[in-house]
Amino acid sequence: MKIETLSIHVGREVEPGTGAVVPPIHLSTTYQRDEDGGYERGYMYTRPDNPTRKAVEACLAALEGGADALAFASGSAASLAVFSLLRPGDHVVAPNESYHGTAKQLRELIEPLGVRCTFVDMTRLEAVRDALSSPTRLVWIETPSNPMLNLTDIVAVIALARAAGALVCCDNTFATPIVQQPLALGADLVIHSTTKYFGGHSDLLGGVVIAREQGALLEQLRSYQATGGAVPSPFDCWLLRRSLTTFPWRVRAQMDNAAIVARFLSEHAEVERTFYPGLASHASHTLARTQMRGGFGAMVSMCVRGGREAALRVAARTRLFTRATSLGGVESLIEHRRSIEGPHSVTPDNLLRLSIGLEHPDDLVADLAQALSR
Repeated sequence: MKIETLSIHVGREVEPGTGAVVPPIHLSTTYQRDEDGGYERGYMYTRPDNPTRKAVEACLAALEGGADALAFASGSAASLAVFSLLRPGDHVVAPNESYHGTAKQLRELIEPLGVRCTFVDMTRLEAVRDALSSPTRLVWIETPSNPMLNLTDIVAVIALARAAGALVCCDNTFATPIVQQPLALGADLVIHSTTKYFGGHSDLLGGVVIAREQGALLEQLRSYQATGGAVPSPFDCWLLRRSLTTFPWRVRAQMDNAAIVARFLSEHAEVERTFYPGLASHASHTLARTQMRGGFGAMVSMCVRGGREAALRVAARTRLFTRATSLGGVESLIEHRRSIEGPHSVTPDNLLRLSIGLEHPDDLVADLAQALSR
């Protein structure tokens, strides 16, 4: 089945007891045991498993083409679940440009446990190859990167990781499975902040880890989910499952808008540089055309002429774009990233990141035009 059909039907079957087309929210925290003490109906307590969570996990796994999915209370909880696979003495190769929360987890939570982390420019395969010369347990990919939208060659990096005996996890939040499916390219795991495009309405917090196949790796993550307990509430799972029904159409419309905004910014005199994989001027545009088969995403970044203060002034003058963090919602957002990323940031000080929403593109362009005008 195509992704539009999967997004509506997987984990959203008609409820057999009542015939309800919309699944109910299972709020119960505990479930009745059988007379012999067992749990024939499959549920004991809501932390290890919940019917509403199971439904959304089934849909998320189907959308990414995975064997199974594990939902978490946030994207950060999902990435930390993957890092829980590491042991003292293990080595991780990660991008030097990525979501700052991921790098912060590695530096502040994982390295103190005795795990070595090497941060490299993932656009340079020789840098990845050199880092893998040390025995490596995990290679972390984020493509397009946050916030400069640099691309990593997923197939090439997976080949290097396989030769080194390392696992590969890809953060696919920016691209979504509409654009690329890393599991089909050979990645072992994919993560998302489901807060973003899957949720799509800026009203729920969540994350997910999706495994390419059944086996020990998946079981280890499932055990961590149940024991660690960082699971989403049934209501957030229900909201997420409801949002997934429109996910493909929302993202495609957002990508259409993003392409128009990116073209406008790339030609504007007050913009030094526009970051968008769909532009021919993008350094990895050729790779984008082969790897990002469903489009080029709905994130756009720009460097404003005049430095940090000029960029902040542009963000302050927008009327439709809201100055806020996060991304993927129906409303367009604008944010100065360097100011929140901490001391290890490689983001230019004059960069603004735009999450393109579902407003009319003419209105978005007009808003940016007036904000950029001197």
